Amino acid sequence: MSGPAVILLGPMGAGKTSVGRELAARLDVPFDDLDAMIVAEAGRPIPAIFETEGEKGFRELEAAVLEQALVSCGGVLSLGGGAPLHPVSRERLRGGPVVLLEIDERTATSRIGRGHGRPMLAGGTDPMVRWRELARERGPVYRELARWSVDTGRGSAASVARAITDMMGRDLLSLPEEENP
Repeated sequence: MSGPAVILLGPMGAGKTSVGRELAARLDVPFDDLDAMIVAEAGRPIPAIFETEGEKGFRELEAAVLEQALVSCGGVLSLGGGAPLHPVSRERLRGGPVVLLEIDERTATSRIGRGHGRPMLAGGTDPMVRWRELARERGPVYRELARWSVDTGRGSAASVARAITDMMGRDLLSLPEEENP
């Protein structure tokens, strides 16, 4: 098996990065964050990419970086909320070890605040109006791709990571020896 042992997706505020770090530590594998990889590739922050390239340009870059990540990342890979929307990316993710991190609106509100630094929430007076729209649009894609799902609104990132390992069970135990010492 090559590529990530676990791929995390879900809406903004679901805890993909914090849960991803905990899960990687629990499995003793590397953690990679697709957004951080995009920033490294572009040499500038995501809001700056959106400002100059627009969402379409960002999604093209995101799809290219995801293609590389699905080959080079051998542990836990956390995706940005819009990553699976690109048709090519969606096909690349299909059938993979995808875990959907779900969150309710109340918890999302407390986690994302005013949405600063989140280009997809910019432009309106209430970022949660946009969050709800995105959740409604993206939810079916997330559910289509996910083999497993877990509610991240209850408990710590560590307890969510534990729930994921319990849920995935045998699939994680079957990692090649070099990925699961």
